[in-house]
Amino acid sequence: MLKLSLTLLIFMTVFGTFKYYGAANQQVAKNQTADSSATNHADFKKQIKWPEGLTVTPFTGPDLTPSPACIATAPTGEVFVGVDMIGSLGKDPGKGRIIRLVDSDNDGKVDKHTDFADVDDPRGILVMGDKVFVLHTVFTAGKASGMNLEVFEDKNNDGVADGPPKPLIEHISNAHMLAERGTDHATNGIRMGIDGWIYIAVGDFGFHDAIDRSGKKLTMLGGGIVRVRPDGTEMEIFTHGTRNIYDVAIDPYMNVFTRDNTNDGGGWNIRFSHHIQSGEYGYPVLFQHFTDEIIPALVDLGGGSGTGSLFMAEPGWPEKYNNVPMTSDWGRNELFIDRVTPDGPTFQVKEEDFIQLPQITDLDVDGSGRLYLSAWDGAGYSGSDSKGYVVRAVPTGWTYKAFPDLKAASLADLAGLLHSESAVTRLNASQELITRSAEEAAKAALGVASDASLPLYARVAGTYTYAQIAREKGIPALIELSKNNDLREFALKALTDRRADLQNVPVEPFLAGLNDASPRVQAAAIVSLNRLGRIEVAKALLKTPVPASFIAPAKNVEGPHATPNQAIVLPHLAVRALVSLNAVDACVNAIGTRNSTLALWALRYMYDSKAVDGLIAAYPLVKSAKEKKQILVTLSRLYKKEAPYDASWWWGTRPDSHGPVYKGVTWEGSPKIEKFLKKEWVKSTPKGKQFYADLNARHQMGITVFGGAEKVAATKEAKVDLEKIRNKKGQVGKSSIEDVMLAIEKIKGDPANGKLLFTRQGCIACHTLTRSEKPKGPFMGQIGSIMTRQQIAESVLKPSASISQGFATVVISAKGNKSYTGFITAESADKIVMRDIGGNVYTVKSADVISRKELKTSMMPVGMANALSYEEFASLVTFLSMQKK
Repeated sequence: MLKLSLTLLIFMTVFGTFKYYGAANQQVAKNQTADSSATNHADFKKQIKWPEGLTVTPFTGPDLTPSPACIATAPTGEVFVGVDMIGSLGKDPGKGRIIRLVDSDNDGKVDKHTDFADVDDPRGILVMGDKVFVLHTVFTAGKASGMNLEVFEDKNNDGVADGPPKPLIEHISNAHMLAERGTDHATNGIRMGIDGWIYIAVGDFGFHDAIDRSGKKLTMLGGGIVRVRPDGTEMEIFTHGTRNIYDVAIDPYMNVFTRDNTNDGGGWNIRFSHHIQSGEYGYPVLFQHFTDEIIPALVDLGGGSGTGSLFMAEPGWPEKYNNVPMTSDWGRNELFIDRVTPDGPTFQVKEEDFIQLPQITDLDVDGSGRLYLSAWDGAGYSGSDSKGYVVRAVPTGWTYKAFPDLKAASLADLAGLLHSESAVTRLNASQELITRSAEEAAKAALGVASDASLPLYARVAGTYTYAQIAREKGIPALIELSKNNDLREFALKALTDRRADLQNVPVEPFLAGLNDASPRVQAAAIVSLNRLGRIEVAKALLKTPVPASFIAPAKNVEGPHATPNQAIVLPHLAVRALVSLNAVDACVNAIGTRNSTLALWALRYMYDSKAVDGLIAAYPLVKSAKEKKQILVTLSRLYKKEAPYDASWWWGTRPDSHGPVYKGVTWEGSPKIEKFLKKEWVKSTPKGKQFYADLNARHQMGITVFGGAEKVAATKEAKVDLEKIRNKKGQVGKSSIEDVMLAIEKIKGDPANGKLLFTRQGCIACHTLTRSEKPKGPFMGQIGSIMTRQQIAESVLKPSASISQGFATVVISAKGNKSYTGFITAESADKIVMRDIGGNVYTVKSADVISRKELKTSMMPVGMANALSYEEFASLVTFLSMQKK
């Protein structure tokens, strides 16, 4: 499922008895009535770990919520779970649904549940009033044909959708890849901001000709964030250049954060990013060799797989866990807190461990502060009807607080709820206020925005609510709000938030914002000038200073693509605006002036014959050798542009990252560029000719006479001939886990050879196959009876994704300068008995223990199967799957 690399649980006791939380939870579920949820049990705390100040309890087991891919809560407490037993690599429809769960007496146990709607591959859910928005895969004649964002209604509140959904966006993923591969890099989570937009996390399958309710079409090569209004109109790209994000976290001030997915060894690890509208984040063609041109991520977090995200801002939550983005990582089995601190127009971040949960997929919070988290818990790449569950987390001492009946609330009541400390309350009150009489509702919202005595989050909620209600009629009031130091950033954004309402918006407030003392206001002004589309502002944008950090990485050197760089944000946004305005004349005229650097940066993306002519004309006029060189760089950069994307291909899990484009093609300006560059090349010295060779290689121009060690990018995902590579040594290590899983579905292997490999690969050093052997690590003699072939494969490929119960690696330091590493096999008040991976047993007196630490990594080495061919790995897995003693 989802898009990541993981392993399944082999939960056995040291004596080989099968026991894990998923099974235990399932057994509890079998003993309960349909109107009750799973109760706590002894193993729960072992499987799920959380910090002080919280109480975490089971909510449902796999009887109700198997294979939960996504989760959403209504503000009133109803929980909607997207059950997905197709998974990320499955291809058979009819296995998904949305389950609605109700805890009527608020005791943490499910009292009622209904099948809300049947959908395949649910990937995102959003509940707003009596509407439930769902992002999911669509099948036609048994074959995946795209992904849709749709809205269901439940006006009678019976927990079942009233009828068929209404499509809001159709085809918002690559249908070809969905059918061929599954949903592992498809479009994912959805969340609504206080601005009323639905933000959609798009994986790097991208999409072609997605269409919204107004008939607008949109295409995107690669991943990023798309947003749309709740009625399915005004679809637009918000940011671009991520790999495989699964969700977005949105704070009360409309800062958007994501946790990305690792690139299977290609240099793009999990990264936490702050998304600024119109920004380019670089994956896959800019993040290594063109890092000067991107907004970098805030931190590189290593390996893993980001899933659900949430910005927690709810009263009653402990201060240290509140007002923070929370991002989950399926590959690391944990929900993290990403503590952000402002840094100019962006942030810096420090990540902290928070809640450990096996293969966590998603999270959401209701209006009473109940946080619900869904766990895949080893359901595999094709889903499982016996794995997966949901837990509830609340602050210790939490008491239920009824959510107000918004439909019965007066305008004054709704305006008052915009003051609430709860982000959930503010958002839902705002959306309800929008449905009321426009004149009175606008007046109420504006009153909140204008009240200087209120907290900033309340005034921001008032500002965005007012803008949504008043539309173009609200321009004068928003201009007035933009004069307020506290609200300027938000009022400027609100003024240009809807492209249909821009005609009468003046440019003056934004031009003033360019010179504001706050870099956040400057950023808002630049983005707004981009959206306004007035070419006359180009000269003002060109004055944006370019920092010394705007330096292209040296040849064959990877640039800093995951290091905060607040100084690059404003010029980056200015370049994006100039390109959007197609400000060719202004940029050409700025060559040779103090604004030349920004102008030449912007011209790199202006595939316009006037740009080529202007650059060539400017070359003999500039005096600086450095600037002449930059003109040559810009021209060579323009030689090829990205080919139009038709979604008939995908670049795979480890795409070529050379850059600056992926599938480069020449265009009408290319011959003129080639002629000019060749003319200058002829004049150059041998040292100068090397400069052209380097340009040729760096920009993949393919001009033979220049030479250079050019790396040709793949133009599409290579069609794999499995028969040709099935016996190729080392193929497992060269492939993503998803590709390996797809391969062994088709290759059964030879169990006799698998038995030999079990010995040859060193498996027998840590695992036994018969009861008569000395116990070591997890017993493999009955593995085939408790795990599927796919689950076994995943466990070998990713040993640390889920540690077998009873086999967590513990390091103990004891008196006498002694250290022990192994599994705890027995423990009492007086002693601890441990066994190492070789089966050696040690007894440590409890009184002698100085320190004790449980490691998150498995003792099983990573990469044990890397040297194998697909055929060999399939043989090993098949052999293990036959062990059912």
